[in-house]
Amino acid sequence: MKQFLLNNLKNVFGWKAKRKIVVISVDDYGNVRLASKNAKQALDKAGLKVLSRFDAYDTLETKGDLEMLYEALTSVRDRNNKPAVFTPFALSCNINFEKMREEGYTRYIPELLTDTYNRLSLSDGNSYEGAWKLWKEGIKEGIMAPQFHGREHLNLKVFEEKLKLKDKELMACLEHNSYTSISNSGYKTISYTAAFEFDEFNENERFGQIIENGLDAFEKVYGYKSTHFNSPGGREHPVIHKYLREKGIKYIDTPWIKKEHLGKGKYKTIINYTGKKNHLNQIYLVRNVVFEPTHNRGINWVNYTLQQVEAAFLWNRPAIISSHRVNFCGHIDPKNREAGISALKTLLKKIVQKWPEVEFMAANELGELMASGK
Repeated sequence: MKQFLLNNLKNVFGWKAKRKIVVISVDDYGNVRLASKNAKQALDKAGLKVLSRFDAYDTLETKGDLEMLYEALTSVRDRNNKPAVFTPFALSCNINFEKMREEGYTRYIPELLTDTYNRLSLSDGNSYEGAWKLWKEGIKEGIMAPQFHGREHLNLKVFEEKLKLKDKELMACLEHNSYTSISNSGYKTISYTAAFEFDEFNENERFGQIIENGLDAFEKVYGYKSTHFNSPGGREHPVIHKYLREKGIKYIDTPWIKKEHLGKGKYKTIINYTGKKNHLNQIYLVRNVVFEPTHNRGINWVNYTLQQVEAAFLWNRPAIISSHRVNFCGHIDPKNREAGISALKTLLKKIVQKWPEVEFMAANELGELMASGK
């Protein structure tokens, strides 16, 4: 009963459409977290803990990951004969492990995602050779529609402070081309992976340059400008939305109930809904469906997600499904990928069977539809 009420409550307000629209927004694409099985074994030996499934399985998407994902997305067709589409909220840069190592770990150095793939194609060709070509094919075929998730998936303040101290966990990660299993950021208000979280409010000023660099890099990497943004690892303060707007971001992912940090651990609660606009006329999109099939919560994820989709459609809302790349990663353990993609295929099949009039849409396409007033 509690879940039924929640499924309906989060759909009470928002943009309406009698069309059955499904968006699948998936975070963390393009991010190097755990480099390989060997890296995981080395980090285990160094005493780093597996704090979550992300520490255990989350890796840069391999050729095999993308091949299996594409097969799942193209296994169904909507009313317009279009396959399902992922909106990967994706990074444009990663840590340049090699250059940082060459310089003796004196400063943070980023690299473009394309350079990351080029490097891995040489060092781990069995997994990564041809992966970037597949990425571009997915974009061309309309089954992958990446949008901006930040320049990199780390908090630069935390990273630089730990680098200066030669923090044991960070140095172990860097030696093994990874950034995972950091047990403590040093701040109650900042996760080490959250690019735009802060302690003092004035730290938001630095984010402008990161956003500008990140969006320029996004265009170089993916071949077009991003119009949609979702903050990596934690929620941003709206004061940085002006930097996003200046670089062409029109749509912003935000939670239904957002704890907005004001600095020094003080928060205020904000209620959001899909279609809400901020003072810059940017449109908010709220994910109202959750699909995390490799998160062991003792539930049938396909049925759980279908119930949420049904609730969205009952209120004439688009179903915006939230997920993470870790569900579809098999570089560390192929069984993790098999479980996630099998559940995805089943979910997609049941959606088109139950609602043959369904329309699959990228998140930015939904934003454009709402902006058009149609």
